[in-house]
Amino acid sequence: MPMKKLAIKAEHISKQYRLGQIGTGTLSHDLNRFWHKLRGKPDPYLKIGEQNDRSKKGESEYVWSLKDINFEIEQGDAVGIIGRNGAGKSTLLKILSKVTQPTTGSIKVNGRIASLLEVGTGFHPEMTGRENIYMNGAILGMRKKEIDRKLDEIIDFSGVERYIDTPVKRYSSGMYVRLAFAVAAHLESEILIVDEVLAVGDAEFQKKCLGKMGEVSKGEGRTVLFVSHNMAAVQTLCEKSIFLAKGEIIYSGDIYLGIDYYLKSQNKVLNEISNIDGKRGVKLINWKVYGNTISGEINNYSNCIIELHLMFELDMPELVIGFNVLSSFGYPIIRQNYNDYNTFQGIDKGEYIIIFEIPAHILAVGNYILKLDVAIPYVEKLLDEFELQFSILPFGQLGNKFNSINSPNYNSTIRANWLKEMKKIK
Repeated sequence: MPMKKLAIKAEHISKQYRLGQIGTGTLSHDLNRFWHKLRGKPDPYLKIGEQNDRSKKGESEYVWSLKDINFEIEQGDAVGIIGRNGAGKSTLLKILSKVTQPTTGSIKVNGRIASLLEVGTGFHPEMTGRENIYMNGAILGMRKKEIDRKLDEIIDFSGVERYIDTPVKRYSSGMYVRLAFAVAAHLESEILIVDEVLAVGDAEFQKKCLGKMGEVSKGEGRTVLFVSHNMAAVQTLCEKSIFLAKGEIIYSGDIYLGIDYYLKSQNKVLNEISNIDGKRGVKLINWKVYGNTISGEINNYSNCIIELHLMFELDMPELVIGFNVLSSFGYPIIRQNYNDYNTFQGIDKGEYIIIFEIPAHILAVGNYILKLDVAIPYVEKLLDEFELQFSILPFGQLGNKFNSINSPNYNSTIRANWLKEMKKIK
């Protein structure tokens, strides 16, 4: 199998910014830099600066938006760049697109880059949509005849044909992004860079864009870098990931593991909750989710175990104990109670261990939210809706081996009730 060529190589990329108002108190810093340069000494301000944590007040007036970033991207790769706001994603894309220069380090790019960054980048507001198409093509080094061949396809994809000869300053943000994406995706560039601007478009156009990016990457063998907070879209489109946090690369590699790292980095992400007091003498002693693999990781060949440890100080004549599985964006997928057919059985006071087991192959590879439900039916919730987050990983991703005693039943069917065990322990 022939080796892929490198499309992008980043070596020790860092980007430093100075906080505060532009033009205030910078002359002394510029003179200091110049004096050090004359004497052949390094820039003194590269030795200072703090991590780019936007949530905390720092002491230094310099911050590192990116700090010592190294990665390689091969031709034809679709790479999702993920991380929280302020992680350095957009700064990295601007450096790759040569909108800004890195403070230190170097970028080597093999091929032409078409970038779709924030709304307003790349188009001249006084020029019409048609004129901007030709201008963008010329910037990429395309001849007029080459752009002519693509023109009808670009206009048709954008859906703004009626306004194509109108200055783009009169476009809505949605129309602007439609045309900008159509231009970036259809002109002959080897590398396509797309920032979060697709969020401006409607659902139909977002779906259309994702389909086109998949076609560009898998069908045409072009390299795609995609930044989005929509993990479902990133997971659908990309095979590899770069996870950034506070200007540093935390993980680079498989897309599923990258998303898993990202979700687990959020403060609310837990795989276990304990010691929560509810109403009417109900207490959640422990609640956790894990797989029936030796390591406890959940993959698409392992069963998913949901274990609850609850205490009831009073008898409960009617009670529902269950859970909801939602997508990582909160869309409901599964609802399950401990009893069948909503016949709400009672429970005596005491401590109970309740174990549900979702069979293998029910949930696809991806990221999920688990919500606990303990309530008196149609009357009152007894515990707040605490969330656990977990991931279904591809089999073999982490080298998991099955415990042969608990090996999943591959022929299992969806049962009306996935209650595996319910026992009173006190």
